[in-house]
Amino acid sequence: MVKPKTEEEIELLRENAILVSKTLAEVGKVVAPGVTTKRLNEVAETFIRDNGAIPNFLGYEGFPAALCLSVNDVVVHGFPSDYVLKEGDIVSVDCGTLYKGYNGDSAYTFPVGEVDAETRKLLDVTKASLYKGIEKAVDGNRTGDIGHAVQTYAESFGFSVVRELEGHGLGKDMHEDPGVPNYGRAGHGARLVDGMTICIEPMINAGTRGVYLARNGWAVHTADHKKSAHFELTVVVRKGKAEQLSTYDFIENVQ
Repeated sequence: MVKPKTEEEIELLRENAILVSKTLAEVGKVVAPGVTTKRLNEVAETFIRDNGAIPNFLGYEGFPAALCLSVNDVVVHGFPSDYVLKEGDIVSVDCGTLYKGYNGDSAYTFPVGEVDAETRKLLDVTKASLYKGIEKAVDGNRTGDIGHAVQTYAESFGFSVVRELEGHGLGKDMHEDPGVPNYGRAGHGARLVDGMTICIEPMINAGTRGVYLARNGWAVHTADHKKSAHFELTVVVRKGKAEQLSTYDFIENVQ
């Protein structure tokens, strides 16, 4: 049984969620052709530390950076590098913070310059599938209701859902129970109760759902090397309607 968070804990998680949301917006300001992914990481780490927090990804199980930066066919867990972003690329920016003993975690996939119509569709559908999942994050439902909502929406557009990775609970630890898959059967899985804090994060592929792990032991690539999109928000399970802690409002105000 997952213990719900107190309202005091939720407020601390909200502070982290807002900081992560603002950090993603700062990164979004500099996403452009000609910019290295290493530069995006520098922007995020500086902003997080300037706001009194710690980038919680850095050093997590040996991860070497403040951000996971995943370009094109990298689903998640890409390393920042000297790779120079090109017109038409997409880059998933996954960001986390540790502040006042609690964690923040959110992700957004940015287009680099102008992208083709199919790529734009992938981004739009993945983001919309996240909100479909959030609609099901209510007291009395189950994790399978979230996954089913994400899966049926994404697959209705001909895209596929990564099965090997999932969302998760969030609190004093970055990854807590319950796991929140992006596929499943309605009415199945862990029961959701008021006060649970979870990260919902669809990872949707343009082609096959198959993936493989890179030799570095971190980056997850699509098996067919087609593009993949990733969006993640932190929410509180509530009665009737989920409460969002992180937001894309800061990003959308600067895009």
